[in-house]
Amino acid sequence: MSDTKPERPKKIPTPRAIRGTQDMFGAEAARFEHVIDSFNRVRKLYGFKRVEVPVFEATAVFARSLGETTDVVSKEMYTFEDRGGDSLTLRPEFTAGIARAYITNGWQQHGVLKLATHGPLFRYERPQKGRFRQFHQLDAEVIGAAEPAADVELLVLADHLLKELGIKDGVTLRLNTLGDAESRAAWRAGLIEHFTKHRDALSEDSQARLERNPMRILDSKDPRDIPVAQAAPDIDAYLTDEAGAFFEKVSAGLAAAGLKEGEHWQRDARLVRGLDYYRHTAFEFVPDAGSAWAERLGAQSTILGGGRYDGLIENLGGPATPAVGWAAGIERLAMLVDEPLEDAPEFVLSIDDNVTKQNYPDAQHLDLEFSRIMKLLRNAEISVHSDNSGKRDRRIERARRNGSKAMIFILRRVDQREVLVQIVPLVPDYDAVAAINSKSRNAVLANAGTGTHRLNCKI
Repeated sequence: MSDTKPERPKKIPTPRAIRGTQDMFGAEAARFEHVIDSFNRVRKLYGFKRVEVPVFEATAVFARSLGETTDVVSKEMYTFEDRGGDSLTLRPEFTAGIARAYITNGWQQHGVLKLATHGPLFRYERPQKGRFRQFHQLDAEVIGAAEPAADVELLVLADHLLKELGIKDGVTLRLNTLGDAESRAAWRAGLIEHFTKHRDALSEDSQARLERNPMRILDSKDPRDIPVAQAAPDIDAYLTDEAGAFFEKVSAGLAAAGLKEGEHWQRDARLVRGLDYYRHTAFEFVPDAGSAWAERLGAQSTILGGGRYDGLIENLGGPATPAVGWAAGIERLAMLVDEPLEDAPEFVLSIDDNVTKQNYPDAQHLDLEFSRIMKLLRNAEISVHSDNSGKRDRRIERARRNGSKAMIFILRRVDQREVLVQIVPLVPDYDAVAAINSKSRNAVLANAGTGTHRLNCKI
């Protein structure tokens, strides 16, 4: 016999999650789903229809829409060459893909489109609180409407959604106008003249932005840039009469909808969008400094943002088409949902500890009983699942902790139509019998005395 011990099998290493991605389960996943459900419920009130676009597009879609020199295009996009040699990019945002779909599918035939979507996006950023490399957004767009009323409706929709999620006090809408094309061009020239005079005082990044994207200097966080940016001229000095009237109509529309300046929104003359196809309205919903929302989000302060992009579709090769939209990070909104929202079935079905072979001599019959009762309840849109693990008291405690409202214990079969059950409420003042009888025509409960009920469950 050999004394050589058999080699232990090598442990297979488990691949780790990719940095900047996330796995969600339990309360975190429930909050995430709650944000999406709320968005779908609210957007339907405003007549926004669901749209789906591919997760990846030709790289040119995003390079043209976001600008070749922006950080997103130059540093953050997930771009790869497919086996056919085409350059493709995982979508870093929704708007460009929706604009491409609008052009290539001829959706202009439908007139004004109110579209909404949600899903994953991808950017190679430094992961931090509320920011991931695969992240998720809600998105709402109005395409084909040049009127200020479209901007107002989108802003009211956004405000409504935040209120629906319980994000009320402590959040302010920051609003600005970027003017029309003529106003924007004049302002850009004025900014270049101002920043050129103070070029030596600017940071290296802002010096590089000076020629290609001077508006981005206005929101620079570099201490060297802030004094120069604060002294820069506002767009108001360059607004055409038409652009000024547009912004006044947006302001008036918000007031008519109950969103008043100073109380619900503030003018922020330093809020900009760097690309030339942006026009008129630009906005962000941000938490107030020191608020509970600001503490939860940390450095990632913007909750929801958007604006009007009348030049984008033309920039992608389509007809001149006005459009306005916004996006909001689902993960960030989920961080602000106040209470964890657990996914819990309304009822838990279980076998009583005292069920004997005399009641159910064949275990298969008991399994069929379970299937029959759960099908009847679910057909009535009553959520239920089963739990027979552990002692009765442990099951009750587990169901209560998970957020269910009542337990149904099977005691015995009465006849071909009825099963004797006991109902144990798990929350105060909850009438489980009424809840079942009001929804189901087939699974009907009748009082059988001594704390039990007869459940009519013949399919």
